[in-house]
This record gives sequence, C-alpha cells and structure tokens, in this order.
Amino acid sequence: MWRALAFLALLAVAAYGATWVADHPGTVTIVWNGYEVATSLAIGLIGVLIAAILIGFIWAIVRGFITLPETLVRGSRDRRRAKGFSALSRGMVAVGSGDPLAARRHANDAERLLGAEPLTLLLKAQAAQISGDREAAEQAFQRMVNDPETRVLGLRGLFVEARRREDDASARAYAAEAARLAPSVTWANEAVLEAQCADGDWSGANETVERRASLGLIDKSTARRQRAVLLTAAAQEREAGEPEAATERVLKAVKLAPDLVPAAVLAARLMVRRGDLRKGAKIIEAAWRAGPHPDLAKTYLNLRTGDSVRDRMARAETLAKISSWHPEARLAMAQAAYEAREFGQAREALAPLLADRPTVRACLTMARIEEAEHGAGSGRTREWLSRAAHAPRDPLWIADGVASETWAPVSPVSGRLDAFVWKTPTELIAGPEAPHDEDATAPEGVLAAPMPAAPAASSPKPMPVASPKADGAAEPKPATVLFPSAAKETAPVAAGMATAAAHPASGSTPVGPSPAAASGPLSAKSPTPVVFPPPKAGDTQPRRAG
Repeated sequence: MWRALAFLALLAVAAYGATWVADHPGTVTIVWNGYEVATSLAIGLIGVLIAAILIGFIWAIVRGFITLPETLVRGSRDRRRAKGFSALSRGMVAVGSGDPLAARRHANDAERLLGAEPLTLLLKAQAAQISGDREAAEQAFQRMVNDPETRVLGLRGLFVEARRREDDASARAYAAEAARLAPSVTWANEAVLEAQCADGDWSGANETVERRASLGLIDKSTARRQRAVLLTAAAQEREAGEPEAATERVLKAVKLAPDLVPAAVLAARLMVRRGDLRKGAKIIEAAWRAGPHPDLAKTYLNLRTGDSVRDRMARAETLAKISSWHPEARLAMAQAAYEAREFGQAREALAPLLADRPTVRACLTMARIEEAEHGAGSGRTREWLSRAAHAPRDPLWIADGVASETWAPVSPVSGRLDAFVWKTPTELIAGPEAPHDEDATAPEGVLAAPMPAAPAASSPKPMPVASPKADGAAEPKPATVLFPSAAKETAPVAAGMATAAAHPASGSTPVGPSPAAASGPLSAKSPTPVVFPPPKAGDTQPRRAG
C-alpha cells in the first residue's frame, strides 16, 4: 500500500517536472576545447540522465572486479556455515532419537565446518554422553566453561556428569558457581538448596528459598510452605537443647503454614512445656480444621499430663465436633473410650468405619476392644486380627515411593524439600506365586477333589498330599491374587467345601488318607483343611463372613 502511494507520488513529481520544462523552454550550450554544442533544455537533461546511468554501470563493473576475491571467499564461508548448521541440525535430531553413531559423525562435521561454536560443543558433548564416553563429554563441557558465553551451560553439564559418577562434592561446587554467575538459574538454586538440606544447614536453605522467591523462581505460597518446613526442621533439632530457640522458630513455622502437622504438634508440645496449655490447644485445633491427623489427635488428647480418661474423652469429642466426625476423629474417640473402659461408646464411634472395608487401624482397635472385653483368645478378637491382616492400609507419610510413619523435612531418596505427603499407600496386586513341592496345583475354576473317609485305625496317620498330575496334562495357569498368603490359606477351605458338596447326606465328611494320594505325608507348613457342613435345602444365598 505505502509502496504504491510512493510510486504514484514520484510519478506525479516527474510529470510535473516534465510539464514545467516544457512550459519554460531554453537552450543549453557547452563549449569545450574549441567546440560548441548547443541543444534544448529537455534534451540536455535527458543527456545528463543517460550519462549518469552509464557512469554508474561502469562503476559497478569496476567495483565487481575489485571485490571479486572477497565475494568468492565470503560465498565459500557462507556455504561452509550452511553445511555446518545442517550437520548441527541433523546431529541434534540424532541425539534426540538416540543414534550415537550418527550423532558423533554429525558432531565432527559441525566442528570441522563451524569451529568452536557453542552449539557445536553442546552437540559434541551430548553425542559423547549418549555414546557412554564420559571423558569426552567432560572435556567438551570444560571447553564450554572456558568460554564466558557458555560458562553456565558448561557448568550444568559438568554438574550432571558429577552426579552420574556420584561425586557430590564436585556437583555442589559446580552448582554453587553456576548460582553465583546466574542467580536466576533454576537447576543451580535447586541443587544448592538440596545440598544445604542434606547438610542440615537450615538457615542457609532458608536464605536460598527467600532468594528464589525474590527472583520469582517460585510462587509466594510455595516459598511460605518451604520456609515453614525449614523452620520446623531447625526447631526439631533444637527442641531438647535449646527450647526457647526451638519455640521461636516453630511458632514462625505455624504462622507461615498453619496446616503443617509436624509444626503444629511440636508447637503445642513446646507451649505445654511453657505452661501455655490454651495456646497449644488452639494451635492443634487450627491444624485439625485444616486436615485431621492422628498425630494431632494424640497430642491434643495428651496435652496435659495427669488428665483423667474422661477428660481425654471430652477432648476427643471436641475434635469430632470440629471436623464433623471425620474418620480420624472417630478413631481418636474410640481410643479414648477404650482407655476409659467405655466399650459401648467405642463401638458406637467405630460403627460407621466398619460398614465398608475397615482399615487396619479400625480392625486393630476393634480387636483391642474385644480382647479387653472378652479375653485374648476370644473368637471375635481373632476375627478382627484376621481382618486386619488383609484390610486396606491407613495413610502414611510418603515421599518418592518411600512410606514412613514419621515425617521428615526432605526426601531420603531425592533430597527434595517438603516431599512427604500424608496419603494412603497404593494397593499392589501380587504376582503369581510358585507352587510348593507338597501342594498340587489345580486348574483355574476347578475345586480340589473330595477326599473319602479314612478307615478306622487305632493310631492316627499322617495326612497324604493330593495325587500328582497325570502325564501329558496341560500345565495350569496360576491365578493372580491380591494376597498370596490368603490364597494359600483359603485353598483348604475350598477343598472342604467341595467335599461337603460331594456328600450332601452325610452331614460332615471326615478327612483321612486317600488311596489315590498316598505319595507322602502333608507338609508341616501346609494349613489344616477345614470341612464345612453341607448346605441346607433351599439355602442357596451366600452369606457375608463376620
């Protein structure tokens, strides 16, 4: 658009000039060396224009001849750079696709064509890395460190290589130098913070977190949380020897993150030691509102030494009302009622938790209640203990796949700060278990064959194992079970059920030696088979155990 307007404007100026020359005729006379040339003004202007064009053309030819060597050199250099960047691009693709031979070849071509370019050194280092040549990779990164433009990138490469050979001292030195040269580099700040946490330098780690927050590397909420974790860790170390310093730090941590359970528990404990029971209770209640936790309940119920069991029940009821009877509150209430020998209230508190897949803690609490009320050998106690063995697990502190009953400020695996999270461990499905020599493996979906009654004998005989598989029989496919131990224990139950079903009129079928299975006695590790009575007529509905 603008170009068209400019062309039209120039065309208008030229037309106006031509018109002006036509309206003002004149004569141009040139006298040179005795010659006189006279012509009109218009023809003179046209001659001047043609002469200027010719002079410009001649000058371009002369200038071209003068600059021809330089042009040829520059063209060759541009072609080399183009080939070099093409080799660099192909080398990066080879590194990304994991082709070490092509990566090394293209890296050598790029270095030959481009020289010591930063990207060429990076490609050479990465090609050496995927080839497993650590020494060549470190040499390339060291060359990058010597160049001010690529120093931080070279330090990162040396840091990675030091981590791979487990040289923590060198890795820390590289990270510290990179953080000094470029304070906004994320990986260097994280590495320095990790090293400070591993050394227990909580004050230095706190300064690093504040610097990262001021640079905008982390948001304000994350910075507050990390500072609270660091202050809590420092307070835990000083709790025994420096209670005042520990109290100061943990109160700051509670102010920064009221929902941090370890900080709230430690703060409440230190407040009670000071004699400020009211403030300790408020700290626990605030953390409980954010998220109920068994450590909070335990600390809250035992805030004051010497309280009666009725006082602890009252505190447990307070927690239950605050959290609208959260499952953790019900477990705390059941524990307090159990200690007060109020078994009815304990059962009432646990009743909603037992309706659908109770957890291990709920089952063990019921087992303790039954044991206290009916004795350790009662059937109900054994039933709840058995259910606890296969019940879903309760939440634990988990960080990078490691489950712990106690909290820690950093992960024991990766060293990451504030890695532990309170959550339920993942339920795993166990793989197939190899059958024992003494156990016969039956095909899927087929119950064990019933065992005939044993003949009368004056002395008991050992239980024989099941008959071996016939030659040529198809190998059965082992089933995948959630709990291998449970599968082994239920196999005799299935055998007893099959026996009972095979003899419906006999009331019960005794277990004895089988002529077809007289190859040897039953292993001592094998569970005793259980025989069930035959089902009554018309009773076809299954029943839930317990």
